[in-house]
Amino acid sequence: MVFSSLHFIFAFLPICMAIYAACRSIQSKNIVLLAFSLVFYTWGEPVYVGLLIFMALCDWVAAVLIDKTESTGKRKFFLVTACVINIGLIGIFKYTGFVLTNIQNIFGIPKIIPEILLPIGISFYTFQLLSYVIDVYRKEVPAQKNFFWLLLYASLFHQCIAGPIVRYKDVEYEILNRRVKEQEIVEGISRFTTGLAKKVLIANTCGSLSDKLLIADSLMASAPAEALAELSSRSVSGLWLGVLFYMLQIYLDFSAYSDMAIGMGLMMGFHFKENFNYPYTAKSVTDFWRRWHISLSTFFRDYVYIPLGGNRKGTLKTYRNLLIVWFLTGLWHGASWNFVLWGLFFFVFLVIEKLGLLKILDKIPAFFSRAYLLIVVYFGWILFRFSSFSYIPVVLKGMFGQNGNPVIDFETKTLFMGNIFFIIVAILAVTPLVKKIADKMKACTDNVAVKIIYTLLSIIAPLILLFLSSIALVGDAYNPFLYFQF
Repeated sequence: MVFSSLHFIFAFLPICMAIYAACRSIQSKNIVLLAFSLVFYTWGEPVYVGLLIFMALCDWVAAVLIDKTESTGKRKFFLVTACVINIGLIGIFKYTGFVLTNIQNIFGIPKIIPEILLPIGISFYTFQLLSYVIDVYRKEVPAQKNFFWLLLYASLFHQCIAGPIVRYKDVEYEILNRRVKEQEIVEGISRFTTGLAKKVLIANTCGSLSDKLLIADSLMASAPAEALAELSSRSVSGLWLGVLFYMLQIYLDFSAYSDMAIGMGLMMGFHFKENFNYPYTAKSVTDFWRRWHISLSTFFRDYVYIPLGGNRKGTLKTYRNLLIVWFLTGLWHGASWNFVLWGLFFFVFLVIEKLGLLKILDKIPAFFSRAYLLIVVYFGWILFRFSSFSYIPVVLKGMFGQNGNPVIDFETKTLFMGNIFFIIVAILAVTPLVKKIADKMKACTDNVAVKIIYTLLSIIAPLILLFLSSIALVGDAYNPFLYFQF
């Protein structure tokens, strides 16, 4: 089940909200949320819901044992045990095929690669549970004595499947002490419908157009030779435009999911931290990664980079630590070398910026620093988009006219001209322009006309966005969430 589906919007969520609102005590509200969260997860992953419960149980036991003992050795033993279980399980389910395939390719071992289905959301809830048990070990939070409340934290349907990665210490108090405010319910509905429209009306369209100009994932998986031949025939402008649509899609798709998660959290008294801060307006790669998937970046910073020594042990070890972090960041996104290459691609630019480029970018006009960032990220998404290395050189050569194809073809020209207004809207959607206008209108309390317009828009806009999104969803088969696969 995805947030941008009619049965979730008009059945699952309203029923959950109605029963939730009818409950008086926070304990009963938690039971309702836990039940609906497990149903939500089971809907999409009936086989592996037991894995989620098992991992939560292991971390609950480990954290309680860590909290009870003062022995440093025993505390470390329980922490290591929990980490081995968590990392071991995600390794088995996510990376077994990847490792065995590479061993088979290197040594030529004739071995059948086992088909292991990837549990939905395992990359997200594993990191949440890891952060919990590590924070208990660090004495930053007390262990949760009630297993079911920890399971609620790990399985909460708002963010269990595709983030953001919520730290336990950020919601510890709200698990048993949250209060739902009417104004926050209104804000939550607005945030949810905004994310829904961003996903359904813009991200899905960008994805569909990108597939037309590049190649659909389904074709690459089912007929790679045919897909490669089709990709080789694309015009120069078709490839450039196709990658642009993918660049827009992946941000709008993932940030939309975070918008909806944050909005639903507000409806039920939870305050999740922002996961995106308009990353395409950044002025450097360093700045970009402070704005993109913030919960993942801060996880690797706090639980990998800093424990390794961060930048406190000399230049060489700083770069070593960065290399480890970006290798893992790439690998986290998928069991494929293109993701590793994507992570190392950003590592190279981060090192270059540390070596002095960042100072130059701070001094030059913002237009040029933003242009630099967009070019780096644009080509980075090519590495991210194609899991097979055979596609990447074909795309890069084709973009610079080395495949012998025309600069522009009739199909690309027609598609571009027919979607020029949509392209403008999609580009504006990745900037803070609309938010800035809304904030200025909200702050303009001394102008009665502006205040009335803002109030009316606050009421009408969510209804219009919900209506338009619902119409778009009827009969629309293209409705994936990209980060479900990670």
